[in-house]
Amino acid sequence: MCLLTLIIIVNFLLITPTVLVIRLFYVLCQSGKPLTKNASKPFTTLIVLGSGGHTAEMLDLLSMLQNDRFTPRFYFAAATDNMSLQKARLFEDSLFETGGRRIPAQFMQIYRSREVGQSYITSIWTTFIAIAHALWLMIRIRPQVVLCNGPGTCIPLCVIAFLFKVLGIRWSSIFYVESIARVKRLSLSGLLLYKLRIADQFCVQWPQLKTKYPRAHYVGRLM
Repeated sequence: MCLLTLIIIVNFLLITPTVLVIRLFYVLCQSGKPLTKNASKPFTTLIVLGSGGHTAEMLDLLSMLQNDRFTPRFYFAAATDNMSLQKARLFEDSLFETGGRRIPAQFMQIYRSREVGQSYITSIWTTFIAIAHALWLMIRIRPQVVLCNGPGTCIPLCVIAFLFKVLGIRWSSIFYVESIARVKRLSLSGLLLYKLRIADQFCVQWPQLKTKYPRAHYVGRLM
C-alpha cells in the first residue's frame, strides 16, 4: 500500500509539471487571437484605471468601443485613488445620457503593492496583501477581457488572469495600450507585460516604439 501511494505521488509530481508546461505553450500560441466576432453574449470586462493621465486615456479608449459588447464592466483603481473612479462614474452616466442604455458597471478599489515613499521592507507585507486581494477579486469576477494602459495596479491582475488561462480556470484576453506619454521607452508595467508575453494584444501610440518592440501593434495616437 505504501509502495502504491509512493508511485502515485511520484507520477503526480512528474505529470503535473509536464501538463502545465504543455498548457503554457498552448496559451502562448493562442494568445493574440481576436475575440470571437459572432459571439452572442457580451464580454465581462475588467478596466484598470490609474492616477495622472492613465484614466483620461482609458476613458477615451472606452468611448471608441462598442459598449454593449463589453458588459458588465468592472472599474478598478488603487485604494488611494478616488478621482479615477469618480471620473469612471461620470463617464458611465454620460453614455446613458447620450441615448445609450444603462450598462451594468461596478467600481472597485484595489490595494497597492507599494505606496510612494514606502520602505521596501514594509512593502513585502503590503505586496502580499495586494496580491491576495487581487486574487480574491479575480476569482469573484473572472473577467473575459482585461483592459489596461500602464498603472502598476494592473500587473498583479494581469498575471493572475494569465495564470487562470494556464490553469484552465478562465480564458481572459488581456489588452494593453501603452500611454501616449511613452514615446521612446515603455513604462515598467508595459515592459513587464511585453517581456513576459502576458498581454494578448500590446498596443503603442508612437511608431518609434513599434520599431523598438516589434511584437507591439502601432495604433496611432488615440487622444
